[in-house]
Amino acid sequence: SKVGTSLPVTSVQALVASAGELTVDKIGRYIQPDIDAHAVLPELSDEVPVIDLSKLLSAESAEAEIAKLRFACAEWGFFQVVNHGIPDEVIMGIKQDIQNFFRLPLEVKNEYAQRLGDLQGYGQVFVVSDDQKLEWGDRFALFIEPPQARDMSYWPSQPHTFRNCIEQYSSEVMKFTRSLAILIAKTLDVDPELVGDKHASQFLRMNYYPPCTSTPEKVLGLSPHSDGSFLTILLEVNSVQGLQIRRHGAWIPVKPHCDALLVNVGDLLEIMTNGKYKSIEHRVTINPHKERLSISAFQIPNYDGIISPMLETAEQKILYKTMKVGEYLRLYFSNKLEGKRALDYAKLSEI
Repeated sequence: SKVGTSLPVTSVQALVASAGELTVDKIGRYIQPDIDAHAVLPELSDEVPVIDLSKLLSAESAEAEIAKLRFACAEWGFFQVVNHGIPDEVIMGIKQDIQNFFRLPLEVKNEYAQRLGDLQGYGQVFVVSDDQKLEWGDRFALFIEPPQARDMSYWPSQPHTFRNCIEQYSSEVMKFTRSLAILIAKTLDVDPELVGDKHASQFLRMNYYPPCTSTPEKVLGLSPHSDGSFLTILLEVNSVQGLQIRRHGAWIPVKPHCDALLVNVGDLLEIMTNGKYKSIEHRVTINPHKERLSISAFQIPNYDGIISPMLETAEQKILYKTMKVGEYLRLYFSNKLEGKRALDYAKLSEI
């Protein structure tokens, strides 16, 4: 699990609770002076692709839905999945326990605080210096798969159902990702075994974004970045919007369908497809009045595995290096979030 480091910082939730009026002086380290001024286009939210997993698995509708999935991966790098097959009780259980965990007193959550040099636990990620700008959000993260990557000292005993809910949700997302990866292989016309080990590891991160009543337009819950994963599976815990994806130079707010899973192409899938499917740059904006919660499952290959581009023809130009997965993840987690900077290191030439 030691693939990066993150310096300890104060909980944003604690800051909000103790600061009274959130003046710029009090939250100065969170003020982002260079938030992207590109246009935000809410009118395009309805164009975000929606994929129906039940149609992908039905002989009558599979071909048309595979074409939609191929388009979503190639043109958007992001899509919503409905009828995903994860039982309602599993979804409701993890949602309830995430909300209850972040409602616990700070001293209880701090029992699971990140330790220096680890990505697991309660705190923040991508804090690499004492003077960088911070993100307006708290995280609770766990390595789930493979089982030997788990550090049970981080697994909360409160809420009392939390450990079981995490296990159940993780298992269901692993099954969902296996099905989705086989279908993505079909969109690429490659043997599903080529992607069979590309999602074998799982890192869960639960996200809490408090409201910022004073200057919500000057803080970010997550800075613009792509994910250092093969696929990322996101579940919105409550109905507060905040996720935005970059497309054609503009930001598009995502309006999740009820109980949909949000899926985005990660850097490692971009490398594997030699740029055919591109990882999506995204960010999280902050609501002035309402908290937002979500859970991200980062599906990645085994740490000691290799990621390399697949070529469609012998004449095709190779655009990415062949890399050890661990090498890429160390690079990704050792820098602050900054667009697709980590992926640039993996490129052999400009795309």
